Amino acid sequence: MSEEILYPRKTKNDPDIGPVAVMVAMQRDLALIRRFMGIKGRAACRILTSGLYRVTHRSQNITVVGPMLGAPYAVMILEKLIVLGARRILFFGWCGSIQQEVQIADLVVPDRAMIGEGISGYYPVGNEYPEPSDAMIGAIEESLGGSSIPFHKGPVWSTDAPYRETKQRVLLLQSEGVLGVDMELSALFTVAQFRQVEMGALLVVSDELSTLRWKPGFSSRKFKKSRKAAARVIPAICQKLNSPFAEEK
Repeated sequence: MSEEILYPRKTKNDPDIGPVAVMVAMQRDLALIRRFMGIKGRAACRILTSGLYRVTHRSQNITVVGPMLGAPYAVMILEKLIVLGARRILFFGWCGSIQQEVQIADLVVPDRAMIGEGISGYYPVGNEYPEPSDAMIGAIEESLGGSSIPFHKGPVWSTDAPYRETKQRVLLLQSEGVLGVDMELSALFTVAQFRQVEMGALLVVSDELSTLRWKPGFSSRKFKKSRKAAARVIPAICQKLNSPFAEEK
């Protein structure tokens, strides 16, 4: 018997979804992905304040949900998606760069996360550095490679306190080879491991911290172009993730 008093559940009004889902952090990226997947009309339902969209893309069922920001909210969305049937979930968001060779508009494929948020401690998995699944990383790398899009692969640090990214913290993270900082991934990877589903992520670098001075790039043309290129690859990633499930059927 579960010890949880409050837990996610499927209600009679919730839709059935397929095994592959995409969690999109930002509203503007959600609009891009909806366009590239041909998703029109209203959301099939809402999860909290996020819209859930279902689409059949190239004969495969895919669920797209967003926007969301921060570990607590993202985990609530993930928990609900799992209850509805998602088994391979891709997170698409932004991160700040910590290494000088990782610049604004670059893409990052995280291969592990360092816990700096408060959610992970409530999901005991005994892993200080939660990781995405190999299948998820493989699908992301193959899809980016197929579109000739370069990317960095390495760890990210997730924090609940973006205004406490101190010089000392950045220098320490640089020495440990951490590529960037976000707000969700360590929690999402931890919960995915706890719930025994597969999780992966693709991040676009939105700003730089590596020089110990903040350099924002949110409005830059190259950042917008990179987000668009990354969003175009999302359907191909989903297709690769769906293939094993289609073979099982």
